[in-house]
Amino acid sequence: MSTGPVKVGIVGLGRWAEVLARAAMTSERLAIVAGFSRTHETRQSFERQFGIPGTADLATLLANPEIKGVILTVPNEQHLALAREVAKSGKHVYTEKPIASTLEEGLAIEALEKTYGISVTVGHSARLMAGIRAMGKAIEAGELGRVGFMEANFSNERALELTPKAWRWYKDRAPGGPLSQLAIHQFDVLHYLGGEILEASSIASKLSPAGAEVDDQSMTVLRFADGKIGYVGSSWTSPGVFCVRVFGSKGLMHYEIDFGAWDTPDKLHLTSTLYIQRGKDGYGKREELPVPKSDMFRAELDLFAESCRTGRANELNARNGNAALAIVYAGLRSIERQGQAVKIADIIADAHKKLAEGNRNVA
Repeated sequence: MSTGPVKVGIVGLGRWAEVLARAAMTSERLAIVAGFSRTHETRQSFERQFGIPGTADLATLLANPEIKGVILTVPNEQHLALAREVAKSGKHVYTEKPIASTLEEGLAIEALEKTYGISVTVGHSARLMAGIRAMGKAIEAGELGRVGFMEANFSNERALELTPKAWRWYKDRAPGGPLSQLAIHQFDVLHYLGGEILEASSIASKLSPAGAEVDDQSMTVLRFADGKIGYVGSSWTSPGVFCVRVFGSKGLMHYEIDFGAWDTPDKLHLTSTLYIQRGKDGYGKREELPVPKSDMFRAELDLFAESCRTGRANELNARNGNAALAIVYAGLRSIERQGQAVKIADIIADAHKKLAEGNRNVA
């Protein structure tokens, strides 16, 4: 059995493919050995930048027996079709978040694991940040006592830059605006930190002068299975921020990063803030905690490599990817219902029903 890096391909050679290619260059577990884009010039540019040869068509990449998995960095609506082709070839799938453009398609991608005996990894990398992992360890160790409340925010100025040429301009391609593009990261993080989420209630607004179809502000309240509650906010007209705060009976923890370093996660520890505040008189005794150096993108690729090697799903699996996407759709339904709480199980059940009906119609 080979002990060298797992060889994978990458499809879609835009900006995010470049981020992941840089991360892969620092990994000892995974190597990107081939890339595909429909545009010849894009393939040539990617090869010049990273030394990764391009293939003239997807079939050539999938026919390479050395390639054990394929990374998809393509628009959301292409995830299912490409994931199906990759799975049919017997190769493991990595797809960027969200897992798909709709929950029905996300569930269809999840079903590929059983149909073709492959694993699906979804790029919800935020839960792999060193500060988030430190929070998880503190909760598990009981340092914060019983956790009753969590809050998170992920915002940036994207809506101020939108034009009709951008896919994020349109409701059907970026539903809810920051709800599906930013808050979904925090839904996955709070799922990791707090466990199963039962229902969501959301409100949204459109304030950007750019005039895009999508909302650009969102607030979502979450109810967890164990009784705790949480809040996720997201503005698309604000300087970038990513922060999480966890409140427990013995203490609270706060983690915040410099969003400007998002694309260079190996430098996040240099400007991140992580502290713990214990007891009722603890404000003046907040303990600043060191943030270890880490790289969430390399970490997610290493998890994908392990799944390619073993055939077993990792924590960035399709089920968790669909859980985060289901919360987005619960939020969208809640917005339509003027903030009424929507059960996540109902959203998933409806998506399964639509998927089954679609399969019957195709048959």
